[in-house]
Amino acid sequence: QVQVVESGGGLVQAGGSLRLSCAASPSVYSFNVMGWYRQPPGKPRETVATITSGGTTNYANSVKGRFSISRDNAKNTVYLQMNSLKPEDTAVYYCHGIGAQLQIDYWGQGTQVTVSS
Repeated sequence: QVQVVESGGGLVQAGGSLRLSCAASPSVYSFNVMGWYRQPPGKPRETVATITSGGTTNYANSVKGRFSISRDNAKNTVYLQMNSLKPEDTAVYYCHGIGAQLQIDYWGQGTQVTVSS
């Protein structure tokens, strides 16, 4: 079964760090592109960062220099390292993948990140 499952959210003070993990099944090679999106309270979902199967990354301007996306092919996991967190980073974070075979979207269930001031 093709799916992505997030973990690692929580509560952190401003200036702190968190790392989110996204486990890809059956493997990261099941997806052409994987990424992280977030939905702040009362706002639409937005792109945070993406990474291709070749390792090319892209970031939203709001997180450049603070967040880093990476993938560990051996562990079938994509990570989002979040540093220098700000209260405006508070959101539900979703892992996303575009299936390599059927080119359809796969979404995780979401994980809450709350940054206190």
